[in-house]
Amino acid sequence: MEIQLIRHATLRVRFDELMLLVDPMLGDKASMAPIADSADPQPNPLVPLPMPVSEILHGIGAVLVTHVHRDHWDDAATELIPRTMRIICQPPDMAFFRKLGFADVRPVHSAVAIGMTSIARTPGEHGTGEIGKKMAPVCGYMLRSLAGESLYLAGDTILCHAVRRTLKEFAPQVTVLNCGGARFLEGDPITMTAEEVGEVARTTPETQVIAVHMEAINHCGVHRVELKRHLVPLDLQRPVLVPRDGELLVIPAATLQP
Repeated sequence: MEIQLIRHATLRVRFDELMLLVDPMLGDKASMAPIADSADPQPNPLVPLPMPVSEILHGIGAVLVTHVHRDHWDDAATELIPRTMRIICQPPDMAFFRKLGFADVRPVHSAVAIGMTSIARTPGEHGTGEIGKKMAPVCGYMLRSLAGESLYLAGDTILCHAVRRTLKEFAPQVTVLNCGGARFLEGDPITMTAEEVGEVARTTPETQVIAVHMEAINHCGVHRVELKRHLVPLDLQRPVLVPRDGELLVIPAATLQP
């Protein structure tokens, strides 16, 4: 299994023989307006891509999209991703991609099979109360191979009952959490905080946690150094991996055993 953080929630994932691009935000630095009602008014993304788009798209067999907020699918993705590309998405987003002219759109009602990989849709909560309702719908995905590997992409969610249930039911070998403690001027965080990442790592030591979704969008206030500082005193059985933009994580099957 290989997981390369591009930036924010954008990943290149090699799983079985399939190369997936997850939640592509491919625009240049400062190519989008700031997220409104946030403490930091800088334009987005806050940082450039770590590599050319041609390298990001090279060898991609399908694009996996958790939801279509502009930090997970931006105008540059619409412009640069070929219309022949296979798009895997949640059912409410199917019409969005069809309208853009994508010919091979595969909504995941429950699960789909792409080659030898099974992709199941998982629930999440993109915030609490009225904000959470306005930010919906979102989802995550559970990937499983015939060889027994499993990867949970939680998507934009707080640590809610649905996430805890997914972790317990599927016991994924690897879990990618969208962190950053994203929030608006009012209300609770809408993505995971450092405390929630620590709780996942502490209470489910059988999964290798990878923390992404930081330092690229103006309403994400939790940075990598802050997350690492919080995790140090927890004495975790398995350290949380916090990759840099562009960093490739190669996870051998032998290391995935509890």
